Formats: sequence, structure tokens, C-alpha cells
Amino acid sequence: MRRMSDPDLTIARKSNAKLCRSSRLLPLAAVLTLLSGAALAQDSTTGEAAPATAGAADAKSAEAVTSDTGVSDDATARAFGAFQRGYYLTAMELALPRAQLGDPAAQTLVAELFAAGLGVARNMDDAAFWYAQAAESGDASAQFKYGVMLLEGRHVKADAARAEELMKKAADAGNAFAQFNHAQALVSKKPGDAGILEALPYFEKAAEQGVPDAQYALAQIYSNTVGVPDEKRALAREFMEKAARAGFDTAQLDYAMWLIDGIGGPKDYENGFRWMKVAATRGNVIAQNRMAVLHINAIGTLGDPVEAAKWYILSRRAGYDDRSLADFYQGLTEEEQKQAIDAANKFGRR
Repeated sequence: MRRMSDPDLTIARKSNAKLCRSSRLLPLAAVLTLLSGAALAQDSTTGEAAPATAGAADAKSAEAVTSDTGVSDDATARAFGAFQRGYYLTAMELALPRAQLGDPAAQTLVAELFAAGLGVARNMDDAAFWYAQAAESGDASAQFKYGVMLLEGRHVKADAARAEELMKKAADAGNAFAQFNHAQALVSKKPGDAGILEALPYFEKAAEQGVPDAQYALAQIYSNTVGVPDEKRALAREFMEKAARAGFDTAQLDYAMWLIDGIGGPKDYENGFRWMKVAATRGNVIAQNRMAVLHINAIGTLGDPVEAAKWYILSRRAGYDDRSLADFYQGLTEEEQKQAIDAANKFGRR
């Protein structure tokens, strides 16, 4: 069986242009979806939605907040407690009076409830109003959310300059998603290594707070950017692994390639094969193509022409045309091709 050359396996990461092309660095507006909470079930006993994670609000917002109004903040704390337990109507009843008195945490919670339609009818105009109030009062989560709305121009008049201002304030206040988005804005305004190095502290902060996209970006920056200290460059593979373990399929593909090619550390064919299979099984077309190559060359696994052909068929069906694999496939027996087609069909039905 013909063994493919090593360049067939290597994904080069030599330029910032390729970093931006291969990374799932989200546009500022799109990252809003990362804050969506878990799917809600209906509680048959209370009539309210069953408990969901408070992903819509920062963790700090769940604590009692200090207010200059002279009114006890116990109601806000109880409102967040009700929200976290899934009692959304109660949360609204407790938070709204505090929001009307200028409590930024309560204002953000009211905005979240309107935005998601929890306990009340979904109303994005009301959500925008309360996000704006909370953002003006300095709530970092609201600054991020309202900044996204201003950038998109949905439910509010578009204002890119104000959006950028709020995003930076939220980032400097510690909001992880704002840090990631502000970093991207800096890179966009100043392409090249200089812009990346200016944005690096924000990428690092977002990555340390567990944003997978930021972890992936940081791995690529540490690995490829001129001027990164050696001690940081040595951490590139660690951040790539974190992004992969968080379920980011592009990171899973790249982490597999780094393990196979020995980028950022020693070669580890078996681990590389396992991560490639994870990405391929989740539908990453490039990973499916690479799985065929790995099976053909018995890299990290025993050689298996039928498995190789299965992954080739799956990637070809998804639009990845690889002439070298087409030649390999034509060299199989009719029975091997039939088995591969059956295996690919079975994979597609799972």
C-alpha cells in the first residue's frame, strides 16, 4: 500500500493570515450566542421553567450588590437566587423594583428575563432599555450585551463607536467574552504582529477564564507570532488542548495535527489519532480526510483500508475533493469499496 508523504499530514501555521482563516474567531455580534443558557424544561408543579444555569448573568451578579439608594439589596440577592433556581416570575417581581431604583445588577437581570422571555413575554425592546440602563451604571455583563446590540443595530440604533467603548469597559472590568471580542477588535484595527501583541493581554485574560475560542486563538498566537517570549510559546500546546477538551472542533483537529507533527511538544501518534477521530466523528470534514490518511499509513493505529475508504467517502460527500485519496480508493477491491460505502452510510445514520 502506498504511503503518503509527511507533507500530506502537515497543516502549516506559519502566518497570521492562516491564523485568522483557520480560527473560529467570532465576529463581535456572534459571540452573544456563547452566553445562551441551557435548554429549559417546564416544571409541571410550579408552571415556571425548571432550573437552568445562570449563564446569562455574570457569576458576580448572583451575589448581593451594593447600592447607593439606601434601599436594602436583599431583594436583588433573592431575585438572583430565584433566577438560579428557575423561578423566573419571582425573579422579575423581586428585581424590577430594584431596577427602577437604579440597581445595575437588578437592571441586568430584568434585561436578561425580557431577552430570554423567562417569566414574562420576550420583549427585546424592553431588554435593550434595561441593558442600556445597567451599562450606563457600570455593569460589565450589561455593557457587553448592550455593546453587541449596538454593534448589530438590532432593537437599537447601530453605534459602532459606542459599542467599542462599552466592550472595552466590560473587558477591563473582567467580562471574559468582552475581553475576547475587544481583542479581536484590536487585531482587526491593526493587522499583523503589532496588533496581535497589543491584543494579547485580552486574549490571555479571556483564555484564563475558559473561553474556548480565546484558548484556541492564544495557542495559535503563542505558536506563530514573532515577539512572543519563549516561556509563553512553550504554553501553546497546553492552550490548544484546553480548547480541544472544551469541545471546539477546530481545536480538536489542530491539536491532533500538533501531536502528530510534533508542534509545541513531542510527537504522540496514538493521542493524535484519538483526537483526530473525535473531530472527525463530530463532523469536521478536514479531520475526516486526515483520518483516511492516518489509516492508510497506519499512523497512531493499525492500517485499515476499509476504514480509510469510509472516511474518504464521508469527506468526499461533504465536498472535500482529494485526488490522492481518490486514487487510493480506486485501487481497492470491489468488496472493500462496498464495505466502505456500507460503513459510511451507517455512520451517516447514527
